[in-house]
Amino acid sequence: MSGISRSVILRSRPHGEPTAGNFAVVEGAMPEPDDGEVLTRTLWLSIDPYMRGRMDDARSYAPSVKLGEPMTGETIGEVVASRHPDFIPGQIVLGARGWQSHIVSPASALTLLPDGGAPWSTYLGILGMPGTTAFAGLTQIGKPKPGETVVVSAASGAVGSVVVQLAKRAGAHVTGIAGGEEKCRYVCHELGADTCIDHRSVTDVHAALRDACPRGIDVYFENVGGAVQRAVFPLLNDFGRMVMCGMVAEYNDMQPAPGPNLFPVVRKRLRIEGFIVHDRPQNFIDWRAFAVPLVVSGELRYREQIVDGLENAPAALVRVISGKSDAKVVVRVAAPSRA
Repeated sequence: MSGISRSVILRSRPHGEPTAGNFAVVEGAMPEPDDGEVLTRTLWLSIDPYMRGRMDDARSYAPSVKLGEPMTGETIGEVVASRHPDFIPGQIVLGARGWQSHIVSPASALTLLPDGGAPWSTYLGILGMPGTTAFAGLTQIGKPKPGETVVVSAASGAVGSVVVQLAKRAGAHVTGIAGGEEKCRYVCHELGADTCIDHRSVTDVHAALRDACPRGIDVYFENVGGAVQRAVFPLLNDFGRMVMCGMVAEYNDMQPAPGPNLFPVVRKRLRIEGFIVHDRPQNFIDWRAFAVPLVVSGELRYREQIVDGLENAPAALVRVISGKSDAKVVVRVAAPSRA
């Protein structure tokens, strides 16, 4: 197949905060699918905080991106060519990975998306990995009960915004933590949180949390780490649950920060558990069965920040890591061939 494919590769590893200069846009020949494979043209690319970890040459739950290789990320694409009977040109699929205009994937990695219903881009956000992460962490580890207090950091973000809504549906009292007055307004007025603390404007986050949560904290959904985590930890109640999803405030640190004294874990019988949503693929099936009708009806709310152009993906990631985005960020790479 003739034509040119564009990719954004990792050119260098960051030391601290990443910059757009860590990436480069390159062109190459159009890839060809082999038996059992599918070639897709990327329509949407997801930008997520976890990508910062993939830029480091360090052991983690998933391989690092090698220098000179395309950056990793989930996409929604249109089938261009297929050598598998389940897929034909023109179909819209989820699952191809890479910051690339065209991607060859094994057919087993792809999910056919339905026409109509929720917008396709939502399968990278509220109906994709971020929404499923919120669902899995809250229902399998947090397990809030009616009347309990749930605190959610990065509460306006792609994961946190779903956690807030699910915790309210479970009957919990929900306090969000976000950076900025507008974000806090969204968390309370649109997502339904009872209170929201702007950690950038208050002088003492611990005191603000103590006032917002006079009965202590039963569930803490951790997306941030750093000073926010240190403010929350002493307020956890007996049998509290700490859902360790991410710590974006520490992703750029060259050396890990010292942790808290863990004796309260014994004394309070706390549960502190990390998780990776892909460890249980059934999470995605369960979440979409529950969430798709609620997204279509508007009962589950979400926001998207759309960035146009594959070449602008690096700058978009830098903004996400620095906390400057206020919604789920997706890159619009191309338009579908059909409306």
